[in-house]
This record gives sequence, structure tokens and C-alpha cells, in this order.
Amino acid sequence: MAGRGGVNQGKWDGNIPPECKPKRSILRFTANLDWEVAREPLHVDIDVGKVCGVGPGMAFANEIIRSHRSGTGIIGLVPCAVGGTSINKWGKGSRLYGQLVKRANAALKDGGGTIRAILWYQGESDTLNKDDAETYKGKMVKLIEDLRLDLNLPSLPFILVFVSLQLFTYV
Repeated sequence: MAGRGGVNQGKWDGNIPPECKPKRSILRFTANLDWEVAREPLHVDIDVGKVCGVGPGMAFANEIIRSHRSGTGIIGLVPCAVGGTSINKWGKGSRLYGQLVKRANAALKDGGGTIRAILWYQGESDTLNKDDAETYKGKMVKLIEDLRLDLNLPSLPFILVFVSLQLFTYV
């Protein structure tokens, strides 16, 4: 999710595909808890331990605008991804979980909008051995339940992207 597109030998090439171009109607919530026009690399100040490049966030936001033509309004992206982390690093009580909840709540302050969904692209680290892959579903279901509860959004949609579609289906 944090974006590694265009990253080679520890450097981002700076190429931005047309579907990832910035628009004034797409904002990102920075690490300093401020809103700015979103642009790649979307997670540059969030996933600071790695070189960030193009990820799926901007393309997703641009597709929402394209498919809804007018009437979409402002789309606010709240980057929280940290590449290379397993689902174990995201459970309730973890540092990453706490940061996600803190950032989501801070983004809503002062009438900052509504959380419409969580786009979750994670799991590669959990496919390296059979035990991790087999326990992923239960951990993901628990994470969804915990986030819905802690964000006080019991029907919050989660858009999940997986390396292996055989892991599970959750509605």
C-alpha cells in the first residue's frame, strides 16, 4: 500500500502514471496532521524506513472521481501504510494500530469529513509460511472488528487486496 512502484536500487524514478496524477480535489493527511494536495509518493512521510514510490492510493482516488464524474467533492486520503509489515504488527494494542486510529480520528477533527472506507493492501509478509497464511483470515477479521469499534463506524467498508485470493472472503 505504501507504494514501491518505480523504486529501483533504493531510489524512486519520479515517473507518475496518468492515473496517479494529482488533482486539487484529492487531499492527503500528512504525518504532521495537516491536509495538502495529494501527490506521489503518497506515503513519503509515513513509511519513512523505506523509499516510497507509486502506490494504489492515488489511482484509487482518481478512479472514484472518474467513475462519479461530478458530485464526488473532496477526497481525503489518510496514509497509514508501512511496507513489509505482517498482520501481527497491526493488531489492537500495537504501535501501528494506535497510529492508524489516531490519524483517522485527527483527520475528522474540525468537520474534516467522513471516513467512507479503508483501503487495505497488505499481506505479502504473511504468505511466506503456511502457518501465517492460514491464520491471516482470523487476524484480519479481528482487525476489522476492532477498527470498526474503535472508530465508532460499525458498518465501515474495508476494500481488501490480497496476494492470494484463496485466503478468504469477508463481507
